[in-house]
Amino acid sequence: MAENQEEVKLLGVDGSPFVCRVKIALKFKGIEYKFVEENLANKSEQLLKYNPVYKKVPVFVHNEKPISESLVILEYIDEVWKQNPILPSDPHEKSLARFWTKFIDDKIVSSSFKAFFTVNDEKEREKNVEESSQSLQILENELKGKYFGGEEINFVDIAAVFIAFWIPLVQDIADLKLFNNEKYPKLYNWSQEFLNHPVVKENLPPRDPIFAFFKGLYDNLVAASK
Repeated sequence: MAENQEEVKLLGVDGSPFVCRVKIALKFKGIEYKFVEENLANKSEQLLKYNPVYKKVPVFVHNEKPISESLVILEYIDEVWKQNPILPSDPHEKSLARFWTKFIDDKIVSSSFKAFFTVNDEKEREKNVEESSQSLQILENELKGKYFGGEEINFVDIAAVFIAFWIPLVQDIADLKLFNNEKYPKLYNWSQEFLNHPVVKENLPPRDPIFAFFKGLYDNLVAASK
């Protein structure tokens, strides 16, 4: 395992929920790595070399072999480093975990970000808020224990960091009604347990600069729409 740890690096930006997923998984596994902060306004040659197709972060590089897309990276990490597994061993349970992580990205991350970035079309914004709300309710109904992994954090919990950390942040900025304790009590309680887990807490970005970054984006969009 020491050899695997010698050449591990993660290209990313601190404000990305997708990069945060990988950081949390690496910490759970106890894998040492080098973090390379990217400037997405001026992408490095290294990023373009390792991810020439999407040119996005995160990119995980293990012994000079790059892997892109956060959920793919999480599965790779879990297969290579067997300690503290984040995916179930049972094939059916593993398939369900993959299903719910894809659901989170396709239905919740997508519609929530669309609602945030839509500033001049109220109907479109409401449509995205409604889609996000319906999807959060489905996830609320699916949550059966302390975490999606039962008593331990797993693949789905890590993928859902967007819900716990980023949705409250963007809804405060844009005055959106997406996620609260009254509407989703189980998900809200899960989010507090998750955010206060020592491994998660240590690998979350500081809220204030992330809030300032997204507020700047939002204010610029509002100004441009007038």
